[in-house]
Amino acid sequence: MARYLVRRAVLSVVVLLALTMLVFAMVNLSGDPVRLLLPPDASPETVAAFRARLGLDDPLPIRYARFLGAAVQADFGTSIQLGEPALALVAERLPATLTLAGWAVLVAVVLGVPLGVLTALRRDSAWDTAITALALVGQSTPVFWVGVMSILLFAVELRWLPSSGSGTAAHLVLPVGTLTLFLLGGLVRVTRTAMLDVLDRAYVRTATAKGQVRRLVVWRHAFRNALIPVVTQIGLQMRFVLGGSVITETIFAWPGLGRLMVNAVYARDYPVVEAGVFAVALLLIAVNTLVDVSYAWLNPKVSLA
Repeated sequence: MARYLVRRAVLSVVVLLALTMLVFAMVNLSGDPVRLLLPPDASPETVAAFRARLGLDDPLPIRYARFLGAAVQADFGTSIQLGEPALALVAERLPATLTLAGWAVLVAVVLGVPLGVLTALRRDSAWDTAITALALVGQSTPVFWVGVMSILLFAVELRWLPSSGSGTAAHLVLPVGTLTLFLLGGLVRVTRTAMLDVLDRAYVRTATAKGQVRRLVVWRHAFRNALIPVVTQIGLQMRFVLGGSVITETIFAWPGLGRLMVNAVYARDYPVVEAGVFAVALLLIAVNTLVDVSYAWLNPKVSLA
């Protein structure tokens, strides 16, 4: 396990290095932020002086070397738009994104796993057909459409919930519900397929033939052995929520990292974009590592060496 974690850490450093190079090149080649920050009638001398003050007049490789040297010291520079340290802005918004992602995945797991098990146990029944159809609808419906429709229904027409913002539990309901509806579909289908695969195995039939209680056979013998694909799906969903929360946070004006990144991209605020991508990449690497380690815990036959 220790060797695996060391190898994974080395690989993560390589991935982060390649990612910083790619993101730095893309954001710096996407346009000049100076023209966005200065008045349209600014003189060429003023533009040149402002560009030199931001360090944008140097060749790209020199700017990348300077950025990388500072990044290893956790310094991603100062936000061009807000004038504050970029990493501090990201750290300030990250808890809101983690709260939204955590609740969405938790609710999806609490609802999706039991429903997936139920559809497998009641295969080809009315329950199976109805839940599988609803899961397919939830997975196929665009997140932005569900978000807008839920605002119109629950905030505008019924006035039950706030349409945007944060601060109370009520503010969480609509964004979490929107994300959960999408996550639920995939989790139900994967859990159902994994359970159907193990329910026909010999050890499950043997446990049933020995007269064990059906509930113990399902949860102790079948469900435990079906967990690896379910955990993989949960890991994939966590990556989707962390990396793709931009739409949900924008629709509901949720003060998270995704909304900060969108504004930073529009303003060509390079330091904030680079710091945000770096933070998300670190989180995704951590999620991937936890998922891989969980495989060895769930099935001792899985080797991480």
